[in-house]
Amino acid sequence: MPGTDTGTGTGTGTDIGTGAGTGMDGRPRAVTVGLDGSAESRAAVDWAVREARLLGLPLRLVHVRKPVPERGGRASPAGTDDRRHGDERRGAERMVREVAEDVRARHSGLDVIVEQLSGRPAEVLARAALGSEPLVLGSRGLSGIGGFLVGSVGLSVVAHAERPVVLVRAGAKAADEYEAGPTGTPSAAKPFRPVVLGLDAEQPDEEVIGFAFAAAARRATSLRVVHGWTPPAYYAYGLSVDLELHGDLMSQETSTLTEVLRPWCAKFPDVEVTAESSYGTPGDHLADASREASLVVVGRRNRRSAFGTHIGPVTHAVLHHSAAPVAVVPHD
Repeated sequence: MPGTDTGTGTGTGTDIGTGAGTGMDGRPRAVTVGLDGSAESRAAVDWAVREARLLGLPLRLVHVRKPVPERGGRASPAGTDDRRHGDERRGAERMVREVAEDVRARHSGLDVIVEQLSGRPAEVLARAALGSEPLVLGSRGLSGIGGFLVGSVGLSVVAHAERPVVLVRAGAKAADEYEAGPTGTPSAAKPFRPVVLGLDAEQPDEEVIGFAFAAAARRATSLRVVHGWTPPAYYAYGLSVDLELHGDLMSQETSTLTEVLRPWCAKFPDVEVTAESSYGTPGDHLADASREASLVVVGRRNRRSAFGTHIGPVTHAVLHHSAAPVAVVPHD
């Protein structure tokens, strides 16, 4: 794919998303992870630990317990429901306690906060995102190929959270985020793989761009900006035969992308940026780029409706096909 280097340097510029302070809910900032004991949520915990250490923030483990349904109809035998719900509650408390103890044992000095909440998981986790930098959730990996199997809770949280949400596949390992070592396998002794940003050059948003630049700066890695475009409908007929027209459109899109990124390259001079403006579906280009990424960053336009999962076709495609963790950043 055609590419253009838009910025390199040796400065810092990591002021976005770092340091102490409070979140949108007024509580101290923390990296929050939803925990339910599944393999995917354990992978999310591991990723959240690494992010908390990069940010210098506490780790908040949140377990959401569904409320006990009110009794109706025929009563169950002598307290059977009470015993079952009690067993489930104690089992959940033990699971969360064991995960917290394991994290503290493996990561001394990391402040670990435990919260056990009750309610509808999607609603509670979306609220928990207000105090998160970011909120991290697990998702099942698709068997045999890269990508996610995003459940209804995860999609709902992504669609309604007002802060960034990161989805991590079950089975994801820390080494996967790093470049390959001498043996050809990823190694934590090597630099981080690039952060990939999916950017709409026609409607760029500062929250999304800033999140991606800051993530790359924290990891001391490069930022690969991917922009996919299709021509206006009235160009489509002649595009396949008019290579000059195709080249002109490509040049226009690349120029627009470079101008959008110019002030961010100045703000983050130590982040090497490669921008790619390519003909085709953005979701496909981002899925391809994710295979060599430590993190993929995409945006989601805020829609205030309480119903539906309004995440947009590009973000939806990336969530289901990315081979790397995906950060979804909401914006107006």
